Amino acid sequence: MKTPPAPLHPDIPRGFTLVEVMVAMVIGMIGMIIMLQVFSAAEGQRRSTTGTGDSQSSGAIATYALQRDIRQAGFGFNALNALGCTLTLPAPASRTLTQLAPVVINPPTADVPAGDANSDTLLITYGSGDGSPEGDVVTAAMGNQLGVQTASAFRTGDRVVAGPSVPTVGCALTLATVAAAVAPPNLTVPASGAVDGSTLFNLGANPRILAYAVRAGNLTVCDYLAANCGAACTATDGTCSANWVPIVNNIAALRAQYGHASTATSGVDSWDQVTPQQPSPANQEVLACRWARTSAVRIVVVARNSQVDRDQVTQQAPTWVGSATAAINLSARTNWQNYRYRTFETVIPIRNLPWMLAC
Repeated sequence: MKTPPAPLHPDIPRGFTLVEVMVAMVIGMIGMIIMLQVFSAAEGQRRSTTGTGDSQSSGAIATYALQRDIRQAGFGFNALNALGCTLTLPAPASRTLTQLAPVVINPPTADVPAGDANSDTLLITYGSGDGSPEGDVVTAAMGNQLGVQTASAFRTGDRVVAGPSVPTVGCALTLATVAAAVAPPNLTVPASGAVDGSTLFNLGANPRILAYAVRAGNLTVCDYLAANCGAACTATDGTCSANWVPIVNNIAALRAQYGHASTATSGVDSWDQVTPQQPSPANQEVLACRWARTSAVRIVVVARNSQVDRDQVTQQAPTWVGSATAAINLSARTNWQNYRYRTFETVIPIRNLPWMLAC
């Protein structure tokens, strides 16, 4: 039997050719490109979904915070002889507010510095006292010693304001602190401005005078009893960060409108941003009645998705029921169309006003 001959060159190595390697590289690169595209699309979808959830939470929290305070607005001073008067605050504010009212939309910048462009500011005031919301008559005033009808409603440390007995043009209130409450019906209240027959309003130990504004895309709040909220506020100083506390981020805008009643017996029949002002000639009762008939506020909070998109995904600014006189305008930010937005609208009754004496 014959043995087959051995190969002529058994030691020649075998492998891939250059063409085979290049083809494999091209196939691998195509595969990687496809995988990266799928990953990029999935990641973009994930970020968009997460950002939408964040904007949902931010808008809901911001709306709740505003609702909570606006519903309490006016408690402790819902009386015609207090509404519309100026209010002087002690340190650290050491400032006189233009008008005492439950809610003021876009108050003078001396009271609340403007926030982000095309966004409204709010000034909300309410008390926490146990006394009558229509005040307590001062039966005797001897310097810092005041006699009142129901001294049991006042405690040491309560914040009070003394108003005139009837609506008076030029009325000026001063926030003072009860230094001592003793029997018989006697209070020690330094620098209150109270006189015989005036009305003493008890705002309690922890009244709130809160300023709200959207600053640098955040809903911020400043407490007038803890800081001078009226101080100039610019992007380059430290005042904003010191006085204004961010409570919700990614808020693009806040718009608000008053709900006015045309008569004392009608419900809200008009909405606008016109703050009640003194008529001409001046009449404090008319001004107070204008405030008394401003019994609701409606707001819209515009929350922004935290993720910026490569494409312009928002072609037009969102709208709300009050767009006719308070439109949402987001154009101050150059790339606003590359974000997604959600709006949160609500109507909030100022529930303390209906309890006061009718005009």
